[in-house]
Amino acid sequence: MKDHVRPLPGYLVTRYHGWKATTHAENLAWYRKLAGEGQRPRAMVISCCDSRVHVTSIFGADTGEFFIHRNIANLVPVFNPDGDHHGTSAAVEYAVRSLKVSHLIVMGHSHCGGVQGCHAMCSGHAPELEEKTSFVGTWLNMLRPGFERVKDLPEANQITALEKESVVISLENLMTFPFVRAALDAGEMTLHGLWQDVGEGALLQYDPDSGDFEPV
Repeated sequence: MKDHVRPLPGYLVTRYHGWKATTHAENLAWYRKLAGEGQRPRAMVISCCDSRVHVTSIFGADTGEFFIHRNIANLVPVFNPDGDHHGTSAAVEYAVRSLKVSHLIVMGHSHCGGVQGCHAMCSGHAPELEEKTSFVGTWLNMLRPGFERVKDLPEANQITALEKESVVISLENLMTFPFVRAALDAGEMTLHGLWQDVGEGALLQYDPDSGDFEPV
């Protein structure tokens, strides 16, 4: 390992020093308060790993305001306490039971590579993702029911519809977590589904009554 781990690239070092000298220095008391008192985020956001999705920028969030978990295609698996490694489920548990967030938000987006991969896999065009050795394919398989819901739509509409299904399926799966349902039933937390158009900047929210995504 020692032959492959290297110092940070210069441009990142320069950016760090810029942040330390400006943003951090100008808000030193706030950062020390966060360090000393711990985090109290108001919301958890489950979003995609995609570098184009910038949750804190979209909502103008301050440091300490959001507890953010990112994964491929913003997916949440069903509740499955089988003793295996479950990063997303662990993050949800920590946010709800320990941090007691008031809002749990699932946020999908346009042009999602993970969703496109799922569509290709389910259409039989990505056999490499169906290999048992593919972590990505195994992960995206939980979106397969969404593909079944959109496969009869016009082909041009399927990807966007599947991106929104990734949000809906995650919301459905969150309801299988006993502690999530308990927090919702007690009125201690609310659940939200969003979809962002990266190019246009539009933000849509899921309406469970109509089953559609409406502009925020």
